Amino acid sequence: MKIGIVCYPTFGGSGVVATELGKALAKNGHQVHFITYQQPPRLDFFNENVFYHEVNIPTYPLFQYAPYESALTSAMVNVVLNENVDLLHVHYAIPHASAAYMAKMVLKTRGRNTPVVTTLHGTDVTLVGKDASYEPVVTFSINESDGVTAVSENLRQETFQHFDIKREIEVIPNFIDLSRFQRQQKDHFKMAICPNGEKLIVHTSNFRRVKRIDDAVMTFFHVRQTMPVKLLLVGDGPERARIQQLCRELGIMDDVRFLGKLDAVEEVLSVADLFLMPSENESFGLAALEAMACEVPVISTNVGGLPELNVQGVTGFLSNLGDVPDMVKNALYVLGDDHLPQFKANALDRAKQFEISKILPMYEAHYERVLQSINNSSLLIDN
Repeated sequence: MKIGIVCYPTFGGSGVVATELGKALAKNGHQVHFITYQQPPRLDFFNENVFYHEVNIPTYPLFQYAPYESALTSAMVNVVLNENVDLLHVHYAIPHASAAYMAKMVLKTRGRNTPVVTTLHGTDVTLVGKDASYEPVVTFSINESDGVTAVSENLRQETFQHFDIKREIEVIPNFIDLSRFQRQQKDHFKMAICPNGEKLIVHTSNFRRVKRIDDAVMTFFHVRQTMPVKLLLVGDGPERARIQQLCRELGIMDDVRFLGKLDAVEEVLSVADLFLMPSENESFGLAALEAMACEVPVISTNVGGLPELNVQGVTGFLSNLGDVPDMVKNALYVLGDDHLPQFKANALDRAKQFEISKILPMYEAHYERVLQSINNSSLLIDN
């Protein structure tokens, strides 16, 4: 099968999932064509079935804002025609689903009926999509897709709750590549950060307000008053300066390191003892799954899709949004020497349930059903 994948080429969850899915499909014998405005960070070309097509966005004095959606539509049309692509799979509804619909309409004028699968990842529905400026187009694009998937049952339910959706949405959860995300021997790294045997807490995110990084810092601050710990903050974004100032005001900068954006985040997770995810909303919690794969238990909020991933009292604990005292209590329990080894083992066992070899067939089966439906529709029209 020849598949066109459209995504944001970023470190964010949707871009990571799309890239890893494409690489796995290529290894499984499918020909995969990535269509983005720049090469995704995790994309490599060590597989003969992986191709990259850059979206060219021309600039003209007439345009205050470059018409990216039109450029993306044209790129999809050209890739489908020139590479004989069977199916387009777009990740993140805005603007990819609407651009894919336009591409499909253009392709029909060229005698091609190319199906579109849309995967909803979270904020494209729960935040941006609900904005009155986008809602009608998001609703239309989802309904006009030939197949729709969501990364959690919670996101599926939110989509039906907030949009007038007339079609089925299949839940296909996010996944992990355990050949990459696994605990590695990084004793020298751990010693450099925790020279006196301190426990190591990690948080990774895009440093936006919805991630509530201040809750992670305050949890660390109170845990630190009971046991020796260090904190690594991985990522970057608009909240970074404010969080750095908070750490200075709390007097904990000597025990906190800001590492910025990292591609090889598994190297950091390999030395961690606890992962904090105090987010205001997470449709799945991919960063938490990556931590679990590296045998790191998780303290998270109980919002969105997180309860579908983080098992209370088994892989870590779930707290109400903003309940820092509860997160502190749970963190201290998990980090106790009598409890930590079992939580680490449980985290890995849970991650194995989301191994990519288990999830990839779900996407392949979804593609096959969509293609079969399109073929059946064409036969009815011909008859």
